[in-house]
Amino acid sequence: MADPDSRTLMLVGAINAFREHGIATTSLTEIVERSGAPRGSVYHYFPEGKGQLAGEAVEYFGRGISAAISSMIARSTPAEIVDAVVDIYRNTLLESDFTSSCPIAAAAVEGASTPAALAAAGESFTSWESLLTSFFWQQGQPTETAAQWATVVIASIEGALLMAKAQRTTAPLDRVGTHLKELVSAPR
Repeated sequence: MADPDSRTLMLVGAINAFREHGIATTSLTEIVERSGAPRGSVYHYFPEGKGQLAGEAVEYFGRGISAAISSMIARSTPAEIVDAVVDIYRNTLLESDFTSSCPIAAAAVEGASTPAALAAAGESFTSWESLLTSFFWQQGQPTETAAQWATVVIASIEGALLMAKAQRTTAPLDRVGTHLKELVSAPR
């Protein structure tokens, strides 16, 4: 039987593989190799196979980002939150030599082939928008402006991340980050 950490190791292994290759082209063998978990762990923890693993991995990653945003909200300005999120993705790109991006985006793009991952991606985006909307509202923005800013921040960073990966430069992410900081620092 697999040790208690095998499930988490598999989720993290799947996330890392999805960040680099997407979901459809990532094999269970690659996930097992990346995770270091015993091969039997796949069907022990994910009896429905790769689709279930993909959905749960995307959900796990999304919850982690939600938790990071929540912890930043307690001690940051809007511009600092934008900086922190941009830094997370910039570091991911640089550390992976531009091979890694966001598994939530991969799940959104490949939704037809992985419905559980698509649903988890949608829930993640909704959670992030809700957190940021609430934060911008607490900072004094009208409800509609707060919601618009949240959507623009997430969509802009996700789009810039894809561009940066494809172009093998952080320039798109850096430019979007600069613009977003100006937006969310606008007077109330």
